[in-house]
Amino acid sequence: MSRKPVIAVVGTGQHSEPAVSNGRELGRLIAEQGWVLISGGRDGGVMKAANEGAKLESGSLTIGILPNGDTEIAAGVDVAIITNTGEARNNIIVLSADVVIACGVDDPGTASEVSLALKAGKPVIVIGADYPAREFFTKIGGEAIQFVDSPSAAIQTARMLPGT
Repeated sequence: MSRKPVIAVVGTGQHSEPAVSNGRELGRLIAEQGWVLISGGRDGGVMKAANEGAKLESGSLTIGILPNGDTEIAAGVDVAIITNTGEARNNIIVLSADVVIACGVDDPGTASEVSLALKAGKPVIVIGADYPAREFFTKIGGEAIQFVDSPSAAIQTARMLPGT
């Protein structure tokens, strides 16, 4: 019996559009596929939205990798893992995933998750990156990173990758 694919959704912890709307839709689509969603698990931004989206579908499993015990956990998280490692938890998120999908790369935390995933050889899909971000991450990630414009395109791309 093979295990379910684990898809990391990363993005800003702030309420920033279109990242939050993309995160919510992405969570819903991941649940529709029967995949497991893993995120930073915090009660804000893309993390909160992705977990909410996943809970719109029945039977979804969501995992949150939290920086410490004082962090508010998003309501949609089924399994909360408290690491007490601060931002080093980003490495745990990406190493636990089969595919990493970023809702933009507009802040240092998300950029670090994308970079860690590329260093680990994980496939990365970025939704809605601007030209400078595309240029930078293509330079360091080569063929391991793909850019799309919507959550549905991210899922279509992920479905073609090994392990999904």
